[in-house]
Amino acid sequence: MAKKTFLDFETPIAELENKIDELRYVQTESAVDISAEITQLAKKSQQLTKDIYSDLTPWQITKIARHAERPYAQDYINEIFTHFVELHGDRHFADDLSIIGGLARFNGTPCMVIGQQKGRDTKERGLRNFGMSKPEGYRKALRLMKTAEKFKLPVFTFVDTPGAYPGIDAEERGQSEAIGRNIFEMAQLEVPIIVTIIGEGGSGGALAISVGDQVLMLQYSIYSVISPEGCASILWKTSEKAQDAADALGITAHRLKALGVIDKIVNEPVGGAHRDTKQMATFLKRALTDAYRQLSDLKTPELLQRRFDRLQSYGRFTDIKPGK
Repeated sequence: MAKKTFLDFETPIAELENKIDELRYVQTESAVDISAEITQLAKKSQQLTKDIYSDLTPWQITKIARHAERPYAQDYINEIFTHFVELHGDRHFADDLSIIGGLARFNGTPCMVIGQQKGRDTKERGLRNFGMSKPEGYRKALRLMKTAEKFKLPVFTFVDTPGAYPGIDAEERGQSEAIGRNIFEMAQLEVPIIVTIIGEGGSGGALAISVGDQVLMLQYSIYSVISPEGCASILWKTSEKAQDAADALGITAHRLKALGVIDKIVNEPVGGAHRDTKQMATFLKRALTDAYRQLSDLKTPELLQRRFDRLQSYGRFTDIKPGK
């Protein structure tokens, strides 16, 4: 069994889990039956996890969204879709491995799947640039979406990025234009688009594949115009104020649902998606099935009008008349 990685606020859970592992080792190596004690401690650990996760701060949720063991797009593609065939390249410059995508089937229906992939180990993270895409990545995603439109296939996107790559080479090749072009084209794509924020939804890097008819968000994921560290560096000139920034930004699923930015929150297993990838995939597949069912019978003009109205409804404000 792979060793679990615990976050700083999960220390009490880690201590209990270590005790459980020790007792299991003792039971395996000796003839003593201590299964009752192990079961009791396991129940205590489960309850403690529920208690801790019932009162998380936005900064703690940020840490969960970035957890190294959290399921990535490839994990969900493998669990939820069948017959996946990955497609490569933007047909202009290169194949950006931070974005994966291709043809697949969802509940037997042909579709296009696109997702951001961070990478598990040091080598893969380097190849995938930690999920931070360059212009060729966004242009690849757009090429796949236009292919889906040509063959009338629904598009499923999975968002998980700290943000677009900020390097000079990316700027030289038109980073902002690529992101803006994707937003423009997705707004008028003539097929259903279902977006899911599965980890970090950071800045324009997330927006480039998150214009959709239905936007889902996992319970412990985040979605923001800027990272808490970036916001803190601008406002307070130090990233040490990231926790305060996370509180102020409104980056959590429940806050964004209240604001109407997302449509549905997908609950995660106790302790987060990384504690049970298969169960999380089951929850997400159910939510995606429901979202697609709501869109599948819509005619193209109605689909586009609904998408436009949805985009125009973003934001909340109060109109104050002069003199009052």
